Amino acid sequence: MEQKNKTTLGLNLPTDPRWVNIAEKSIAEILIDHAYCEQKAASSGISLIVQYPEHEELVEMLTDLVAEEWSHFERVLEMMKKRGIKLDRMRKDEYVLAISKILRGGGSREDQLVEKLLLNALIEARSCERFKILHQNIQDEELSKFYFELMVSEAGHYNSFLDMAKRFKPEEYVMKRWSEFLEAEAEILKNLEVRPDRMH
Repeated sequence: MEQKNKTTLGLNLPTDPRWVNIAEKSIAEILIDHAYCEQKAASSGISLIVQYPEHEELVEMLTDLVAEEWSHFERVLEMMKKRGIKLDRMRKDEYVLAISKILRGGGSREDQLVEKLLLNALIEARSCERFKILHQNIQDEELSKFYFELMVSEAGHYNSFLDMAKRFKPEEYVMKRWSEFLEAEAEILKNLEVRPDRMH
């Protein structure tokens, strides 16, 4: 697919236009799910630090990322509190469960690291696209501004993960594998239900 036909950060398939309409009507549910998305992003970064402590540049990048993701979690909680929304139980993340199956098994530790970095880049790219949609379409001005700020941040995280992957494998390999991730994610998204209570 040509780059010009792609969406935010080169994703192969844009979000179903129905999503933003039903999301705005269920903003409390979206914020709850979003809070857990930020928590899981921080946890994922910590997990990679624990798994690959020998890679100093990776640990430095992830340390900053974890701090930022946790600050996002706190900010989402603040937005919820202003609106009288309490944090409910974590929901099953069907999107992440599905895209996790894209990961290849086997290979070296570095091969597995690159797979995990690309998976995280994919999640950040899709989050960025969703935040952009919310920023452009929801009527709540405070939340619109908030999602613009997060959109910029997630784009930076996407680039960090992709750039880091290229430190461990040749760029040609990384971009070929990234293209495969994008194709697989588009097929997964086609088959996922458009839900009012999920950020992804």
